[in-house]
Amino acid sequence: MAGWRGSRGGGDGTPSDDRIASSQTVRLGKVQPQAPGHRTVFCNDREANSLAKYKIMGVVNLFMGKRKIRYIHSEVNHIESQMIAWVHDIEVVASWSGDSLQWLLLWIVGLKGALRYHLLGFLLWLRTSEGNSVSTTKYDVFTFLPKGLFEQFRRVANLYFLMISILSCTPVSPVSPITNVLPLSLVLLVSLVKEAWEDWKRFQNDMSINNSNVEVLQDWNWVPTPWKKLQVGDIIRVNQDGFFPADLMFLASTNPDGVCYVETANLDGETNLKIRKAPERTWDFVSPDKVSEFKGEVQCEQPNNSLYTFTGNLIIDKQILPLSPNQLLLRGCSLRNTEYIVGAVIFTGHETKVMMNSMKIPSKRSTLEKKLDKLILALFTVLFCMCLLGSIGSGVFINSKYHYLRFDTSEAQFDPDHRFVVAILTFFTLITLYSPIIPISLYVSVEMIKFIQSTQFINNDLRMYHAESNTPALARTSNLNEELGQVEYIFSDKTGTLTRNLMEFFKCSIGGEVYGTGVSETEIGAAQRTGVKVDAQKRSSAASERGFNFDDARLMRGAWRNEPNPDCCKEFFRCLAICHTVLPEGDESPERIRYQAASPDEAALVVAAKNFGFFFYRRTPTMIYVRESHVDKMGKVQDVPYEILNVLEFNSTRKRQSVVCRYPDGRLVLYCKGADTVIYERLVDGNPDLKRMSREHLEQFGASGLRTLCLAYKNLKPDVYESWNEKYIHAKSALRDREKKLDEVSGHQYSQPNIKKFQVAEQIEKDLILIGCTAIEDKLQEGVPACIETLSRAGIKIWVLTGDKMETAINIAYGSEVACKLINNGMKQFVISSETEAIREVEDKACHTSRRCFSHLGDQIELARYMKELVKNELKSCHEEAQKFLHMDSAPKLALIIDGKCLMYALDPSLRGMLLNFSLNCTAVVCCRVSPLQKAQVTSLVKKGANKITLSIGDGANDVSMIQAAHVGVGISGQEGMQAVMASDFAIAQFRFLTDLLLVHGRWSYHRICKVVTYFFYKNLTFTLTQFWFTFETGFSGQRLYDDWFQSLYNVIFTALPVIIIGLFDKDVSANLSKKYPELYKEGIRNAFFKWRVVATWAFFAIYQSLVLYYFVVASSKRAINSSGKLFGLWDVSTMAFTCVIVTVNLRLLMMCNTLTRWHHISVGGSILFWFIFVFIYSGVALPNKEQENIYFVIYVLMSTIYFYLTLILVPVAALFCDFLYMGVQRWFFPYDYQIVQEIHRHEADTSRIGLLEVGQSQLTPDEVRSYAIMQLPGEKSRHTGFAFDSPGYESFFASQAGVFVPQKAWDVARRASMRSKPKTPRTPRTPRTPQRN
Repeated sequence: MAGWRGSRGGGDGTPSDDRIASSQTVRLGKVQPQAPGHRTVFCNDREANSLAKYKIMGVVNLFMGKRKIRYIHSEVNHIESQMIAWVHDIEVVASWSGDSLQWLLLWIVGLKGALRYHLLGFLLWLRTSEGNSVSTTKYDVFTFLPKGLFEQFRRVANLYFLMISILSCTPVSPVSPITNVLPLSLVLLVSLVKEAWEDWKRFQNDMSINNSNVEVLQDWNWVPTPWKKLQVGDIIRVNQDGFFPADLMFLASTNPDGVCYVETANLDGETNLKIRKAPERTWDFVSPDKVSEFKGEVQCEQPNNSLYTFTGNLIIDKQILPLSPNQLLLRGCSLRNTEYIVGAVIFTGHETKVMMNSMKIPSKRSTLEKKLDKLILALFTVLFCMCLLGSIGSGVFINSKYHYLRFDTSEAQFDPDHRFVVAILTFFTLITLYSPIIPISLYVSVEMIKFIQSTQFINNDLRMYHAESNTPALARTSNLNEELGQVEYIFSDKTGTLTRNLMEFFKCSIGGEVYGTGVSETEIGAAQRTGVKVDAQKRSSAASERGFNFDDARLMRGAWRNEPNPDCCKEFFRCLAICHTVLPEGDESPERIRYQAASPDEAALVVAAKNFGFFFYRRTPTMIYVRESHVDKMGKVQDVPYEILNVLEFNSTRKRQSVVCRYPDGRLVLYCKGADTVIYERLVDGNPDLKRMSREHLEQFGASGLRTLCLAYKNLKPDVYESWNEKYIHAKSALRDREKKLDEVSGHQYSQPNIKKFQVAEQIEKDLILIGCTAIEDKLQEGVPACIETLSRAGIKIWVLTGDKMETAINIAYGSEVACKLINNGMKQFVISSETEAIREVEDKACHTSRRCFSHLGDQIELARYMKELVKNELKSCHEEAQKFLHMDSAPKLALIIDGKCLMYALDPSLRGMLLNFSLNCTAVVCCRVSPLQKAQVTSLVKKGANKITLSIGDGANDVSMIQAAHVGVGISGQEGMQAVMASDFAIAQFRFLTDLLLVHGRWSYHRICKVVTYFFYKNLTFTLTQFWFTFETGFSGQRLYDDWFQSLYNVIFTALPVIIIGLFDKDVSANLSKKYPELYKEGIRNAFFKWRVVATWAFFAIYQSLVLYYFVVASSKRAINSSGKLFGLWDVSTMAFTCVIVTVNLRLLMMCNTLTRWHHISVGGSILFWFIFVFIYSGVALPNKEQENIYFVIYVLMSTIYFYLTLILVPVAALFCDFLYMGVQRWFFPYDYQIVQEIHRHEADTSRIGLLEVGQSQLTPDEVRSYAIMQLPGEKSRHTGFAFDSPGYESFFASQAGVFVPQKAWDVARRASMRSKPKTPRTPRTPRTPQRN
């Protein structure tokens, strides 16, 4: 069986030490199980892949949920080899997304005999027939109902009503089953239809993708084939601008150098092109004839979700070629600037990296929703107490002396001789009777409100639309809308979040000399703080291009040759031009060339080299071409090719990038650039003055708010390089721990067992010669200072978590017209830094010891102990000093600045509490030099330790963990791709949009959801208590007061729409005033509108109104007679009471509105009107239903009497009178903050226009789209209840139109409720001003 050769060793037949031997081997005929550490793919050989597609194991672990089944195959010797592969593919079959198939597989495994193998083979055939098909749906045909119902009944309220519905079908129920079954069915139907619709859209998208065509090599020809029919090992051709249908091994391209250009925008959002290089052995596999002869074997890692790593080997004719991410083309990426490529399918379908990354974001529930669960539990407690009281009363009341009641002793519930049984049965009876106290439609209504708020309001708000990038705001989840209104702590990245991430080469230091005369924004801010005037013209005045804002005549146009250190300058420029992974595009001229870089920093450095006369214009897989000017003599230009031998790429562990190149004269040079802390520990001994001066320049650049990098180089001897390169190639061919071995060979620090490797590494990235350092300016985004100041006034504390130097972070955070205004001179600053002389001495001692001998573990432990003790003392000292300031009458605000090293020890469990207590007293906290993990740890510290609502905002992949750790995660659609956006809950284009997201939408959502929840609680409690009072007059027998249909439709029809309208359109103040008075946001931080005190107030008025509604109606009906002269009966009274309940609760909703629009009138009036229409029809038509006979013609009899109209007017007025008094007293003497603002601006009116943002659906520019939308979409003026002056009940999509005249009148609720604003002369809306750069 040649198909299994790869699982036993390398292609040369020698065993590999990188293989993972199976812990247990089972002999399957002549088939040896494949090691689970890697997988083997046979290129252009479907038959071989059908046998060896997946690993075969003697013991198969089948995981389904939490069940683990161990199944040992012992009857496979008589099965042919193909069936063996099928039988042993259980793991693959079990990984299908459909739960139904997993349970079917479980049943098949339980069978015996040959039938089991045939069925397993059939299932595997189904699996392989899918091939490259993908499914992103949540359900399938078999699992939709069971899984959908399971999701719905995970909610406590739905599960409760399911039990109530079951109970209502028993004899103890006093109501018809329809009373509880109908509302539950409607709620479930709405939820399932919503789920089905969303899943159907996913299914349609999947089908569109799966049926796309790609050219597959079949019988020496390229044959168009649907994506879903691709299989592992297939050879395919992808044309320019086409998408890769699976994870491919790159074999060849139409480019002669075997490279192609890939755009990964669909994967990570980055639009810059990446270069991929095919193995040289396969460059000529372009034509069908040539590639048809290809029979290679790929040994690679198992499928995983790591987008940027890949380990594998290609074996051709016993030759092993290492494969890396540079040879992998990922599904979803597109081909650019290449006619076509040829590749071999490695991973398909759900095993592709992009599909394995399509994991759900960790589920988040808002704090208010969690408190809502507590409210539901409180209602359960109230329900239990009511039922317990009623059951005890029933047991006490029932007695033989009431013989005239004619108890039916045949029923246990009415047998006076068994009172305990009567009490028990009555308890269950009352549970069904009082079940409406739990609002079944609450969850559905809240979900609907949140969904519309997200999709129609947040996503379409032009205030958060960024015209330059054509990017609107995006709510990726609707679960956390109200959480936006309660945020107290914001954790922000700096680069790309507070700054633009548009890097400009600004200054540099070469050979100990500083170059660059510009003044940065941060330096201007620092000068303003000290009162020093800065000449505005001193900023770089030379003509600059994007990425280059440098002005110093000493280096420009070849003048560097006249400097004291021209050789150092030359090496500096060459390092900039060679040490990178940038791709040039366009014409090979300095004016028209474009650079595609992995980061803006790298592009800025290459642009700087071009402006200094070292023009990088062409790259091949092995060469870099630089057009050098003024090197030999002034004015001379020459094209110099540099052979690139090795590229040691940057990663978060190495924090540096190195390139080994060969000059045309054969000279070998290693160029290295990276963080100063990493470069300095690898410099050659000697030249202390240059190191000291460069370090001073680094600190100077950091204080100016600039980003710094150190540059160094080293001349290599050929024998040293050849020795190192041999080990480097061996590490590149490793299948296990390749990255670790590459780091070891390239210069990482090791422990004692790795001394030899360490010595080899030191020969490459050791004894470097310092050239100088660069300083790049990353300017603040527009509106960041004003946004931070506004958020601070709102009571929100902002923490900056950045990887930059401490000096850079502090100066960026300082307050000025151009800086962040996060820290100002009036604050007391506490700095905890590892950059002290004492710590440097300890570190230098440990570093010197480790270089002299390789057993430096003891010194490292001593350093750690010293650092921990130092951080402990610093925290203790700062905390004690802070307490003194906090007890002062006019205490200054506090600010904490701490770096990553100290933070690592401060986050130790023994110091974590002290750090938390101290930092919570600070208005601003800046953490410098922190890792992505530390960002998440700090966020979790405040989230869990302080129990505060947190929000994290970032723009890069290093911010993902922080974003997911916070209550609310916000991603910036910036220059670093879309990783942060894809992991976030909300996405915006600029940091300044946080003002609208939090202070406007967040605050409105919080107010609205609080009103919706408390109103639901109120109306259901009011309705249920009227039934409860009636129980006292029926001997606690469980007699119902209302008709079954009345009770069923109360929540889902008669009171459903108005509460949704208030959840969508109610506004206390306008968007402009929300930002003008950011202090209003503090009410959400304090959770002022959903405290137990607020709930208790609503409960009090619910009890009061229920008493009025019940007893007033009952008392007034005792002497009322109908037109026939008869007294009213039970169903007459109940219909009258129910009518009063409907009118009262709907009018109460109008009283709590801050804004009245036509939607409020339509919903409230429509709900009451619908009740009358329903009762006219229901009581006017005779139905074959015994229960309906009770209220037949009742409403007509009632409405024929004056009693009905008097009661309908007087009872709701009496019920709402106390509410009216309470609201007046509260507003007069105990007003909320927003009510004070309403009174200040009570004579103003807002005529905000309404409409939807539609981006990209016309040929207009973004500014034209915005202006046109403002002019064309209709506007509406709203009438207010006297509490709000504001615009209609819509979100403020457009800028408010000023100039509305409102008559000046005294404060009077009744009069101002009917006020109308005078018509305004129409005017053409102004086109919104395009944001200007700082």
